[in-house]
Amino acid sequence: MFFFISKLIGFFLIPSNLFVLLGLTGIMVSLAGWSRWGRRCMIASVLLLAICGWSPLGPAALSALEDRFPQPVIDRPVAGVILLGGAVDTHISSDRNVLAMNEAGERLTATVDLSRRYPDAKIFLSGGASHILGGNARMSESQVARQILVSLGLPPQRIEMEERSRNTCENGTESKAALQPKPGELWLLVTSASHMPRAVGCFRAAGFSVTPYPVDYRTRGTNDLWRVTKSMADGLASTDLAVHEWFGLLAYRAAGMTAEVFPAVH
Repeated sequence: MFFFISKLIGFFLIPSNLFVLLGLTGIMVSLAGWSRWGRRCMIASVLLLAICGWSPLGPAALSALEDRFPQPVIDRPVAGVILLGGAVDTHISSDRNVLAMNEAGERLTATVDLSRRYPDAKIFLSGGASHILGGNARMSESQVARQILVSLGLPPQRIEMEERSRNTCENGTESKAALQPKPGELWLLVTSASHMPRAVGCFRAAGFSVTPYPVDYRTRGTNDLWRVTKSMADGLASTDLAVHEWFGLLAYRAAGMTAEVFPAVH
């Protein structure tokens, strides 16, 4: 139930969706004769789109997430690398019969690099079907990711996976159940830098001690705080992603799925 509720609420909390809905509401209210309130809604819609699209607000909120966990210093054997779902497009992969990565594809290339640097490490993929509508049951995120990794030269016998998880906390519980990690083992967790705080919180709640290996940075750090975004589309994309992650952190904590609102390095 949490999965479906979070997906539905998440759609309406995406800023770009919310601002456009506000503008459309203003138009409908104006047509209904409430011109004063309609104008207010439309003005608010345009102002919010401009602020979140052109100001550094989105990159700043995203940078705070990305800077939470630094690149790790690896000075002992690596038991395995855990790659979370979210780097592939299962819809395009299914409908066009191709292997499609999305903007988070660096998760996959980083995993290939780690597999070469640590040839004895197990490669584990965690990700099932994370969509409500329009999904194809034949293709899970792990299935598509596995095929891409093999096409990039990773030996198929090194790859294990689970296809049950639908959200980040399920990634943690399902990964622990499948891998049964031993005390003292070093497991690298690969996911986007902005998603890492939520992922670490979920794995800690599952009792799985992992070492964050953040990739797929979308900001340049504090330097972006002094730059106007190059396009409204880029600014809104950063704002949408940041709000998605911050809302996820708060929602998971409120639901009792994690023990920390904003996990940090221990």
